[in-house]
Amino acid sequence: METIGFIGTGVMGLSMAGHLMDAGHPLVVHNRTRERAEPLLERGAHWRSSPGEVAAAAGTIITIVGFPADVEEVYLGDEGVLAGAAAGALAIDMTTSSPVLARRIAEAAAGRDVAVLDAPVSGGDTGARNATLSIMVGGDEHAFARAEPVLGLMGATVVLQGGPGAGQHTKMCNQIAIAAGMLGVCEAMVYAEAAGLDPFRVLDSIEHGAAGSWSLSNLIPRALRGDMAPGFKVKHFVKDLGIALDSAAEMGLDLPGLQRAFEMYRRLEDAGGADQGTQALLRLYREDR
Repeated sequence: METIGFIGTGVMGLSMAGHLMDAGHPLVVHNRTRERAEPLLERGAHWRSSPGEVAAAAGTIITIVGFPADVEEVYLGDEGVLAGAAAGALAIDMTTSSPVLARRIAEAAAGRDVAVLDAPVSGGDTGARNATLSIMVGGDEHAFARAEPVLGLMGATVVLQGGPGAGQHTKMCNQIAIAAGMLGVCEAMVYAEAAGLDPFRVLDSIEHGAAGSWSLSNLIPRALRGDMAPGFKVKHFVKDLGIALDSAAEMGLDLPGLQRAFEMYRRLEDAGGADQGTQALLRLYREDR
């Protein structure tokens, strides 16, 4: 089995890397905080001290880090993936990041005979644990064909959307849809509570009808129970919505639902919710009542 390099073993990455090991792939790993990689190391993964060292030890390198600045450093830094990767290597960035940066990395990698795909994911911590993620891919068709079997170990839906940056643009579509949806489901719950209804009973009625959504069925029950633990952190969602707004502005689009969601999540972040899950937006609505 091919040795795979994996960089970024946080909430999502730890489970995703685990599925690769379950399939028999030897793994070399790096994370900014080594302790977060310990469960993989205990299973036999090998530690490397920099992204470049990971890339030098593997033909396929997968990254899922926090912010575009992290992606830029991991790929283009002096000790980054492109500095260490051999000609013919394949790198797959599964971070939600900037489409512009994805294209820039792909161009830099092509000059080193390294193929790069941008392949952000949707499905949260649950999808990562269950290997049911939706994976949206941008890049070369040949590189995608090479990557598809590996991506299929982590996700249930793997779709090539177009050239470099297309995966990131598709993820922006995903985040825009979620952003407006989260406003709606939170407003539905505070309405139910204000009307004197049991919100869990309301959920029983509406989640299986036309109002049904992943957020309504998976995130709102957590929020109603007071469970704000992150499947996906508020600060990362704010980052994503900011990227979506910037990309929309570049295309001359006015998206008021996205703008309102960005403002609400920025308020939640400023109110101490940065490291909570996105379902914590319900708390903000309750406080505003």
